[in-house]
Amino acid sequence: MSGSIDAAEFARLLEELEDPARRCFLSGQGRSGLVAGMVAMRLMHIGRTCHVAGEATAPAVRRGDVLIVISGSGTTPASVRHAESARAEGATVIAVTRPGGGALAGIADLTLRIPAGASAQLGGNLFEQAALIALDGLVNALAAGVPDARGRLRRRHANL
Repeated sequence: MSGSIDAAEFARLLEELEDPARRCFLSGQGRSGLVAGMVAMRLMHIGRTCHVAGEATAPAVRRGDVLIVISGSGTTPASVRHAESARAEGATVIAVTRPGGGALAGIADLTLRIPAGASAQLGGNLFEQAALIALDGLVNALAAGVPDARGRLRRRHANL
């Protein structure tokens, strides 16, 4: 890592997701998409209505919803298009990206910058790992306000 996540950015992201009735969508491509799916699952486990953008069962995004887009470069075409579409519908767009953030950060209402710089790992591994840890921390912070979060998770965990 080449720095720390900005505590104020993290707090603003947490504030955006405080309302448990607010629908949440997650998007990312490639390995960032896998992170998006993991975070969506964790949010669902604590009782949130959550969807992965582009999945067959995901409904339309609308005003009042939030879209979290994960992209290390902030320039991935499909991720930028998702952000633009959500913004046009009146949804809040949150970018999870590296410092700089490309076009995605310019579209987003809020950006959580993941300071994952050069690494001995291949590709963008360090970014995706750091994004998952940061967003897992977000879910844990949200779960702190959920009565019997562990019991809820057990009841909502996949059984098929």
